[in-house]
Amino acid sequence: MNLRVGDIVQVRGEAEILASLDERGELDSLPFMPEMLQYCGQRMTVHKVAHKVCDTITRGGGMRRMSNAVYLSGARCDGQGHGGCQTACQLVWREQWLVRAGAATPPTERPVDGRLLLPLVTANARREPGPDGAELYSCQATELNRAAPTCLPLRDVGQFVQDVRSGNAGVLWALRAFLVGLFNRLQKLSIRFLPPRLRFRRGLRWRFLEGRAVGRTPTEILDLQPGELVRVKSKDAILATLDANLLNRGMGFEEEMSRWCGRVGRVERRVDRCLDERTGRMLTMKNPCIVLENSVCEGAFNAACPREFVHFWREIWLERIS
Repeated sequence: MNLRVGDIVQVRGEAEILASLDERGELDSLPFMPEMLQYCGQRMTVHKVAHKVCDTITRGGGMRRMSNAVYLSGARCDGQGHGGCQTACQLVWREQWLVRAGAATPPTERPVDGRLLLPLVTANARREPGPDGAELYSCQATELNRAAPTCLPLRDVGQFVQDVRSGNAGVLWALRAFLVGLFNRLQKLSIRFLPPRLRFRRGLRWRFLEGRAVGRTPTEILDLQPGELVRVKSKDAILATLDANLLNRGMGFEEEMSRWCGRVGRVERRVDRCLDERTGRMLTMKNPCIVLENSVCEGAFNAACPREFVHFWREIWLERIS
């Protein structure tokens, strides 16, 4: 379909989507999930073209190539079919599940009852229990490396051309993403081949984050509630709460999040459970994290990745505004 950002599409009906799925409820290894049923028949706007995605499963990460897939504006997973997961990933849509909207394709007014698709997609949202009997889940995030099986190296500059052509990014944004990726690659090589005295900023990635906490990382409970205004603390203040792996009590602080330092945001919700993409296990947080309105990863320092993960914030990284 060669969809671009801003195109208007309509999600096909249940019967049409069911006909495209295999026995696992997938099309080209990408699951159609229970959380997507509510959008059947709706007219929606293409938010980003999913021609590449970041690998959050394999050690070392990187980008992977995807084809015939898009993200739609406002369509995020609500976790209802996956144990109440609160990660709120953007839903990935195969182009075969969509049709260009026009005068001949009025939106479906009839509510979706799920009788056709629900049994198949619900059954495939769970895996066999783990050896310890723990419930395991399967979703687009856990299966994304199968749906995007090819690694996409930075040297394939065509990915950045596609970012611009698809409308995912402007020229300057795509150029910056490439240059940051090139810088990080050179920094990684410097650690391998240069003595410490010859490395630039100790070989750190762009934004130069380095945790300073020794021993067990600190915590702080603010009991923030939806609607409250907060300010993200300075980068130095946050680095003081992180260990050498940029973790605070197991929660990572990434370069993309540092762009929010000093900014004011509004609390959208509290998060205490999310799926581990590597294992499919549900993780329960002892200390809930905070989601701020419109705080997502924009891929500025990660090859212009379009996944737009929602940032999880520790309360110790925030300060309440009275």
